[in-house]
Amino acid sequence: MKNSFKKFYLLLSLLFIFQVDLPFVFGGAKPVSVSVSSFVKTAEKVTTNLNFRRIFLYDSLQLNNLGLSQQAFIEGLKGYDYLRTTGKLTNDDVLTIADFSLPSNQKRLFVIDMVNYKVLYNTYVAHGRNSGKEFAKRFSNSIHSNMSSLGFYVTQNTYFGDNGFSLRLQGEEKGINDNAEKRAIVIHCADYVSERWIRDLGYIGRSLGCPALPIKEAKPIIETIKDGSCFFIYSPNKKYLSKSVLLHHAS
Repeated sequence: MKNSFKKFYLLLSLLFIFQVDLPFVFGGAKPVSVSVSSFVKTAEKVTTNLNFRRIFLYDSLQLNNLGLSQQAFIEGLKGYDYLRTTGKLTNDDVLTIADFSLPSNQKRLFVIDMVNYKVLYNTYVAHGRNSGKEFAKRFSNSIHSNMSSLGFYVTQNTYFGDNGFSLRLQGEEKGINDNAEKRAIVIHCADYVSERWIRDLGYIGRSLGCPALPIKEAKPIIETIKDGSCFFIYSPNKKYLSKSVLLHHAS
């Protein structure tokens, strides 16, 4: 089974390379721009293996080069597919992943266009002050914990608050992040999410639990992902991965 999987993946990869290089074989022909989208659609047609399609998309988008872990992406896609098929998403054009397996001095927020299959944004994102310094290691759903909560959220409406233009989040995982509204866990901008803080401290500043974003990028990101899209905060945290009912239901 594994050999068949590898052979099929190799065949599809060779097809990709062949079509990209085809114009150069016949010299004088103009290069053809081949989109990732066309190859993802090809993969969807020729195989029903969801895991294969997810790995193929991960490789096609070269997410490894950007630092996004393969497990974060695969788990994110599982949850995205589950929320989409159960009617939870009214904006399924994008998937956002905050990969907390990475330190905060790396660009660990990824906004992915699920229609045209491309990365729209890749930037910094803060974790809660009691979750850790450089790395987020501790997580909580409790009010006043000042920690991040892992798992899947669905974005809600925007508003102007104490932190400016902000985006409400609805936690979809009971006992894991469903206190998001009570805790006022929202997406907003913060001056401490900046490379200046990284130069001074080695890591960005921390929030009270909110996934805060850089000032210049917060508004366009919020406008892109607002009103019912999937937002996933990932960590290779064994407690979360074993406790997440949503991931267990997702295929």
